[in-house]
Amino acid sequence: MDIGFMITIFVIGFIGSFISGMAGIGGSIINYPMLLYIPPFIGIFSLTAHEVTGITAVQVFFATISGVMVYRKGGYLNKTLIVYMGTSILAGSFIGSTASKLMTAESINIVYGALAIIASVLMFVPKKGLDNVEFAQVSYNKWLAAFLALLVGVSAGIVGAGGAFLLVPIMLTILKIPTKMTVATSLAITFMSSIGSIIGKAATGQILLLPALILMIASLLSAPIGATIGKKINAKLLQVILAGLIAGVAVKIWFDLLF
Repeated sequence: MDIGFMITIFVIGFIGSFISGMAGIGGSIINYPMLLYIPPFIGIFSLTAHEVTGITAVQVFFATISGVMVYRKGGYLNKTLIVYMGTSILAGSFIGSTASKLMTAESINIVYGALAIIASVLMFVPKKGLDNVEFAQVSYNKWLAAFLALLVGVSAGIVGAGGAFLLVPIMLTILKIPTKMTVATSLAITFMSSIGSIIGKAATGQILLLPALILMIASLLSAPIGATIGKKINAKLLQVILAGLIAGVAVKIWFDLLF
């Protein structure tokens, strides 16, 4: 791995982690396709799908913990939701990340593409009046939240993601959590998910240490910047940004799979 490859990895990690902090996602929805396609496109070292899922799991861990630190004050974090969904997604991500070792690269990409489509559809569901609810008045079905988090954890663990690109639309459309609370809380839940993913990926030998270290540094630098900006952005604009990002990645993944 030469200096060009390391710089490319750092830039990709910096961009993905910035978006992670701003939009309340782990960043893998952006980093996975960039790490898979950009290095070989510019003629440097290429990574397999298994290797990409391993190092993105590490990136998600550091990006989310950095983002959470920015949101820890101001009532943005719903601690009860973090406990219910965090515990479930931790178990699910460990199961998914361990099982991914037995899957082919194509099947991992198919899972990723399917998740991106589901997330895209959910993001475009109307959310009228969602952000008019006071944080103290927010209510939801705790056991439904835990069950959905378990499903997200298994599927996200397969692709080395924290699952926030699914958690965010689920929290917005099904659980009816206000946007700013969703962005902050999903970072904390995704942090817990990434723990299970890292353990599973490491145990099955899917993590490359040097690229993972580079992504870690990029995450610690850029995720807090993104989170600080995200606190100041209009909630509806955040929803549009998220929907556009997820839809774009879904189109790219399926285009490559089919053509």
